[in-house]
Amino acid sequence: MKQLPSIFNDVIGPVMRGPSSSHTAASWRIARTALDILNEGLRKACIEFAEDGAWAPNYREQGTCMGINGGLLGLEITDPAMKDTDNLAIEKEIEISYRVSSFETSHANTVRLTLWGTSNKKVQIVAISKGGGSFQIQSVNGYNVQINGDLYEILFFTNMKDDLESMLPKGIDLQVCEKENSYLFKLKSSLPFSSDFILQLQKKSGVEDISIVNPILPVVSGRQTPMPFGSIDSLLSYADEIQMDLGDLGLLYEKHLSGLTESELNEKMATLVQVVHNSIDIGLAGTKYEDRILHQQSHLISKAEGEGKLTGSVMNNIIANVSALMESKSAMEVIVAVPTAGSCGTVGGSLRAIAEDIQVDTKKVVKAYFAAGIVGAYFAMGPGFSAEEHGCQVECGAASGMAAAAITQLIGGTAKQAVGAASMAIQNMIGLVCDPIADRVEAPCLGKNISAAVNAYSSAIMAVSGFDAVIPLDQVINTVARVSKTMPSCVKCTGKGGLAITKEAIRIKNKLNRS
Repeated sequence: MKQLPSIFNDVIGPVMRGPSSSHTAASWRIARTALDILNEGLRKACIEFAEDGAWAPNYREQGTCMGINGGLLGLEITDPAMKDTDNLAIEKEIEISYRVSSFETSHANTVRLTLWGTSNKKVQIVAISKGGGSFQIQSVNGYNVQINGDLYEILFFTNMKDDLESMLPKGIDLQVCEKENSYLFKLKSSLPFSSDFILQLQKKSGVEDISIVNPILPVVSGRQTPMPFGSIDSLLSYADEIQMDLGDLGLLYEKHLSGLTESELNEKMATLVQVVHNSIDIGLAGTKYEDRILHQQSHLISKAEGEGKLTGSVMNNIIANVSALMESKSAMEVIVAVPTAGSCGTVGGSLRAIAEDIQVDTKKVVKAYFAAGIVGAYFAMGPGFSAEEHGCQVECGAASGMAAAAITQLIGGTAKQAVGAASMAIQNMIGLVCDPIADRVEAPCLGKNISAAVNAYSSAIMAVSGFDAVIPLDQVINTVARVSKTMPSCVKCTGKGGLAITKEAIRIKNKLNRS
């Protein structure tokens, strides 16, 4: 059975610090998983970025170093120490170096990590960031593997191609990778390996250096049960048949995917919603961070209202909330990537403003997030959320579609109306370029998030009023992927095109890099 994208693994989350989910969260996950593979204390690490890849020109500015350092140092990504990983590495006497190199890659966001342990053991890992915090380790010491952080895994090397099938407990899959008459055995399971089985492996002749790799994603894969719908058309037919709204369908989707109960899933989502709201409150209260372009601005809306320049409105609150979330992100405070860090303001900022305006309870807000999540899951089945591959149409564009569906859910729209709202919102943002100024995910990202939120709100109102989306959502998502193939790499988060190369942007970048 094909593993579908998870709302919690691939769409709403991770909970993180840092400017970019692709750069910071994914790199942290790669590094933490690499530590498991090394399987001993870290002494030294060399991190390489492909010279023709998207990370080469901006890995420091967009938080990749912070993510990798934090992962290699064993920090949780929400730990305040993530803000100062360079000094922490020095304190722990761990040497971590970075460079741009030439090596073969298959993805714009590729990194090669060479780690040396305290016993001089050496491991080399090649990994990619797939967008929104998702990642894949592609090779270990030259052996092709696929480690996505969603399963329990065991890796060990041997010179003997032994048959392990007979000793494997039920539910454990075996992959054997061969290279020059040497073998890497990889076992994977949706359940933790028993200590007895691990001991049995350790005693087996020829088995060397067992590494136990624990899942790093919130939902473990391999527990999926048959889904009652597949395509978006079948989802809408199912919704009509049993009279379910899109929030209910999102919850049902994740229940079948994860094997978790509805109460467990609702609790997970409620926790994420609280993190989002805390991030808004922190942003509105005021944040400071040296290495950023924009000073605090989210408070200016209420200030203008107090001075009589503006009349209070839900639109004002959307703008303030979105700004507050983006300011928290840029100050390295804890946020939720929805579906990415660069677009984290859109869904959370708009939903809180509208929920407060119409005075709905937390349960309805949680349900709205599930509506957003299932739209995001279908987007993840298509182009995914990597701006380095597709531009900002898969960050703010996807977030706008998700927010439109969630707002429609919140104000009482049907599943068909919510899907229609998502379609209209994404249609309006196809072809959106990704051109962060000075490689900081602040400007024009703030304006794009606010525009995406306002676009979502208007699309939801149109859908509930009966406007025709014209193009079905699945065709809109396919169009996003098709359009991205015609977009040059200079407008895909490389800092080599768009507003990023204007005279003012270059001046700002030079000033920040000198400070």
